[in-house]
Amino acid sequence: MAARSTILLSVAYDGAGYSGAASQQNAVTIADTLRRALAKLDPAVSPLRLASRTDAGVHARDQRVAFDSHIALPMRAWVLGVIPHLPDDVVVLSAARVPPGFTPRFAAVGKHYRYLLCGSRMRDPFLRQRVWRVPDIHHARASIDAALQQARGRHDFSGFAAAADPRDNKQCTLSALSCSALPHHPKLLAIDIYGDRFVYNMVRILVGTAVDVGRKKVNPDAVAHTLASGNRRDGGVTAPAHGLYLQRVDLDVNAQSQWPPADTDEPAAPLFGGPSPH
Repeated sequence: MAARSTILLSVAYDGAGYSGAASQQNAVTIADTLRRALAKLDPAVSPLRLASRTDAGVHARDQRVAFDSHIALPMRAWVLGVIPHLPDDVVVLSAARVPPGFTPRFAAVGKHYRYLLCGSRMRDPFLRQRVWRVPDIHHARASIDAALQQARGRHDFSGFAAAADPRDNKQCTLSALSCSALPHHPKLLAIDIYGDRFVYNMVRILVGTAVDVGRKKVNPDAVAHTLASGNRRDGGVTAPAHGLYLQRVDLDVNAQSQWPPADTDEPAAPLFGGPSPH
C-alpha cells in the first residue's frame, strides 16, 4: 500500500439543490456527494475537510477541499477520474498534493465572497436561484457601496452574526468591499467582500443591511451603528442564500503549525491563491 497522501481540490458547484457544503445526516450535501464520487477511485478515502461551510443554496466557484488517500494517482486522475461520478452541478477544477493532514480551514488567509443583485422589475427564469431580485436596486449602487465601506477594517462583527454562531471571537478584518455594476448585464450588481475570516451568516446580513440602506429602510449609518452596538436587531434583513457565491479561498500551505504532524516526506506545495482580485 502506498504511503498516505493528502490531496487538495478546487471545487465549483451550484448550491441550489444542496443543504450546504458540510456533511449532514439525512441531507444532500456537497461534501457527501463529492466523497461518494472520490470513493469510486479510493473506497477508503478519508472524510473531507472543507475551507468553508457554505449554507444551503449558496454557490461556490472555488471551494477548497482536502482529503487523505493511500491510492497513488497522478493529480490529473483525481480530476478527470472523479468528474464522471459527479452530478452536473458539481465539478472538480484542479488537484494538488499538499502536506499530510492539511486542513484548508486552518490555512485560509483570505476569502472572497460575491453577492449578486438584480434590479429588474420582471422575473428572469434564467437567473432563478442565482441572484436576489430587488426591483430598481441598481439605482442605489452608490448608497449600497457607501454603506459597505463602513465595515472596512477590523471589527467585532457580533451584530452581523446569526444567533446560531457559537464562537466567542467574532473579530474579522475586511480589506476590500465594493458594489459595482456588471458590464454584461446592466440590471445586475455585484457586491464583493474580501476578508480574513467570517462569522455565520455575516456576508448575508451585511449585504442585507447595505441593501436596506439602498432601499431607505434603515438609516445610512446602519452598518456602522450595528458594528458599534453588536446587536443583530440594529441591522437589516438577511439576504437570501441563493445570491451568494464563494469566489475564492486563498491558502497558505506553509502554515504548518496548523497541521497534524507529517508522517511522510511529501514536499510542501506553493502558496495557493494570492491577492484578492479587487
